[in-house]
Amino acid sequence: MADETKSPAADAPEAATAAAAPAEKAQTQQQQPVQVQVTDDNALACYANFCRVTGSPEELIIDFGLNPQPIGVPKDPIQVKQRIIVNFFTAKRLLAALQMSVARHESVFGVLETDINKRVRPGLTQQSQPAQKS
Repeated sequence: MADETKSPAADAPEAATAAAAPAEKAQTQQQQPVQVQVTDDNALACYANFCRVTGSPEELIIDFGLNPQPIGVPKDPIQVKQRIIVNFFTAKRLLAALQMSVARHESVFGVLETDINKRVRPGLTQQSQPAQKS
């Protein structure tokens, strides 16, 4: 009832302050990272050196397995040990998190070479190219 006795001019500063407060609160909430609690008591850890990505228009299927013969074509089929199915929104967030983690690792330890032939035989690519004459 007390609000009815105030003049419109007196309400204006309060209304502006009230309108600005939610906007400032929203900006503050966006700037602070959200801490999500995670329980990993029942998580199973599995090593993988093989990954295959397939999917549909709605989701991605990511299979992980162990390739016992990482050089060349494996003789035996690779057994998939873990399959993760995610929607594309989760896949994009995963991609960003992986890119950030790999970039951080490379800034400390150097660039990761994904071509196994260059890692196993680093001089092979230089030897196979003909020497250029000056």
